[in-house]
Amino acid sequence: MITVVTGTSTGVGKTVATAALAATATGSVAVVKPLQTGARDGDSDAREIARLTGVETFEWTVLDEPLAPDTAARLQRVEIAPVASYVSRIAELPHDHVFVEGAGGLLVRLDGAGGTLLDLAGALDAVADVEVVVVVAAGLGTLNHTELTVDALRARGLTVRGLVVGAWPAEPGLAERCNLEDLQRLAPLLAVIPAGAGTLDRAAFTAVAPGWFSAAGGPRRTTSS
Repeated sequence: MITVVTGTSTGVGKTVATAALAATATGSVAVVKPLQTGARDGDSDAREIARLTGVETFEWTVLDEPLAPDTAARLQRVEIAPVASYVSRIAELPHDHVFVEGAGGLLVRLDGAGGTLLDLAGALDAVADVEVVVVVAAGLGTLNHTELTVDALRARGLTVRGLVVGAWPAEPGLAERCNLEDLQRLAPLLAVIPAGAGTLDRAAFTAVAPGWFSAAGGPRRTTSS
């Protein structure tokens, strides 16, 4: 099984959500980050996922600036591989479950020809069993962003497994509480991850991650619980 993890935007908690999904998957697990930007600052989503979970990770194209991949490559004056070039590399991984984390949102350009994560997911779906998880924000505006993303996926014929709230605040306001209910009209709510979960060490993260899934739609858990 291949699970493509996208977000409604950047900064919604996609990397921590991917780590949580990987930590709770069964069988042999791998996480692929086809394109990583912001490497000049030492950022690496794949390394962070490995730190939190211990699963095998792959990172194939690395760019310096914390920008959309197409933009970062243009500024760096390098040519990045087309999205289609990742399909066989991902599909041929021998793991029972492979998670593919995108960069930014679903339609961010991942190559110079305009290829997106939506294109990559569609190409993978033609050769393997693919599902998509959408990581969403908790606050105001998330309903519109989420519905646009889910509609785009379904229009391409892709299976949306469900939604993950990537950073649930310790003190949610009215908008967050209402959104939690309203989001479930768009797709199943798989998990609600507390803000700050990425600061946990591996033992704590893997111990509490299953509770974020079983508690979805119920009482919120905190990182200290």
